[in-house]
Amino acid sequence: MPERGPAPAPSKTAPSKDESPSNPSPTLAAPLTAARRTGLLVTFILGGLTALPPLSMDMYLPALPTVTTVLNSPAATVQLTLTACLAGMALGQLVIGPMSDKWGRRRPLLIGMVVYVLATAICAFAPTVELLIAFRLLQGLAGAAAIVIARAVVRDLYDGVEMARFFSTLMLISGVAPIIAPLIGGQVLRFADWRGVFVVLTVVGALLTLLVWRKLDETLPPERRQTGGVGAALRTMRGLFADRVFAGYTLAGGFAFAALFAYISASPFVVQEIYGASAQTFSLLFGVNSLGLIAVGQINGKLLVGRVSLDKVLGYGLAVITAASVALLLMTAGVFGEVGLFAICAGLFVLMSAMGLVLPNTNAQALMRAPHAAGSASALLGTSSFLVGAVASPLVGIAGEDTAVPMALVQATCSFLAVFCFVVLCRPWRGGRPTATLTAAAAATAAPTTTT
Repeated sequence: MPERGPAPAPSKTAPSKDESPSNPSPTLAAPLTAARRTGLLVTFILGGLTALPPLSMDMYLPALPTVTTVLNSPAATVQLTLTACLAGMALGQLVIGPMSDKWGRRRPLLIGMVVYVLATAICAFAPTVELLIAFRLLQGLAGAAAIVIARAVVRDLYDGVEMARFFSTLMLISGVAPIIAPLIGGQVLRFADWRGVFVVLTVVGALLTLLVWRKLDETLPPERRQTGGVGAALRTMRGLFADRVFAGYTLAGGFAFAALFAYISASPFVVQEIYGASAQTFSLLFGVNSLGLIAVGQINGKLLVGRVSLDKVLGYGLAVITAASVALLLMTAGVFGEVGLFAICAGLFVLMSAMGLVLPNTNAQALMRAPHAAGSASALLGTSSFLVGAVASPLVGIAGEDTAVPMALVQATCSFLAVFCFVVLCRPWRGGRPTATLTAAAAATAAPTTTT
């Protein structure tokens, strides 16, 4: 870990236990550790942790049609292996997030990573689709530790505009995973069956666990940890969701993620079964779309954040996602006649790319509402996203493997719901609440320390 200089005196004090997140004040917006920064290696570790969910799902995508044949199961049943993993990650975050607020970040993270490695190894030997679904659920439950604690660590170290920028940096690192995961999965299928994909995931998980154990220090000191048991954790979460603005950003991000996951879940069948592309072609197209997400995420972090308000950027991103999903729905429904793979992929590329404006900014805006309970807030962010995504996953295959209309319909519905939550709950045109700009101004009063 990088060395840190002595922490400057904070310009604001941390909230007392009696303060409710449902009525945050500028005090809550003050950075608790404004001068703390991460080194390059730790940045890559956090990026690897946030990349674990897309690795776990996307590397497996090219194998979905093969699994339906080998395990003699319908496509809708095999898609439940994705749903199980996603649901596990959603539920696991509800437990692991509050645990990390109480016991620190390292211990829950290491336990989760070890269980993830074991569950992934067992998936490689599952003889039936039912057992594969069960162990994918366990894999998701354990893997939840990676994403929820990575977000909480970022909240421990950053605030305001700097936090939004760092999330965009993580998107650059973790965004490589959706690009290389299907490519790796497609190449693995050339030399092994679908079980080989889980062998590779086991190795990746083991290496990441080793890095966490050796290089990631604790970021939540004992004096900032939460006290109390399950009841206290539930009260904290209830208080967070009672904050209308926090709930708005959380739900807007969750529905946007569901539109993204509808693409992840349905695209193997849409591209390979409906349009007849090979597993390698699908992997290439998936990588191009992911590259668009990374590029826009970097534009967000390097050019827009700090110059344009986060709410305005978020609004533009949601508008583009909604327009792309409506266009996809019209194309797949035949309104424009027979369209080919290129037109569908163009619409998906626009939708995926705009996620680079939505996901990091909803995360940053929501977490700025809860500096006193970053683990619980991160858990609610992740759980809402993964649960809505888990519901969306089986819906995209409800009409069988011969039409892409369900995918586009789910995406359009989720996009409109995301816009609704942003406009009605967040009410970005209103003032009187902490914003990224105010928080960044508070952070600027502290002299930065250097890292090596």
